[in-house]
Amino acid sequence: MSVAFRRDSDEEHLEPKFEIPIPAGPNMVTQRGLALIQAKVAELEAALPLIEDEAHIVATKRDLRYWRARQATAQLAPAADGDIVEFGCSVRFRRNGKEQLVTLVGHDEAEPASGLISFSAPLSQALMRAEVGDFIAFGGQEDAIEILAITATDRS
Repeated sequence: MSVAFRRDSDEEHLEPKFEIPIPAGPNMVTQRGLALIQAKVAELEAALPLIEDEAHIVATKRDLRYWRARQATAQLAPAADGDIVEFGCSVRFRRNGKEQLVTLVGHDEAEPASGLISFSAPLSQALMRAEVGDFIAFGGQEDAIEILAITATDRS
């Protein structure tokens, strides 16, 4: 029989399942970020025994491996003093005439729509080590960002 008429198994046509990629570099976290990771591990561990669908079990185990790795490698950042822009600080700045407020956090805690941006994001990298009153380059423009305020966030 021609191979054109051979029925392949359904398994051959499934998308491969890969591990969730772990961001490169250190796993810096705020106290809030560490609590979020711990809560996610606890949630997945509690859910796993209750799952009956094999595909869902496989996906949950994959997620659990990711979050356990993130928990094991988490490095709680030292408290910032708010004098300069550092990991964990909130920064109010003006760019293109518009004021914005962002907080520099770990990869797993980042929610850009809520103003929580990863410390490795280009904007975070541009802001790092700046002081109030500084003008910094960003997006190929000199003096694109003016630092208006820096606040150390609570790490307790």
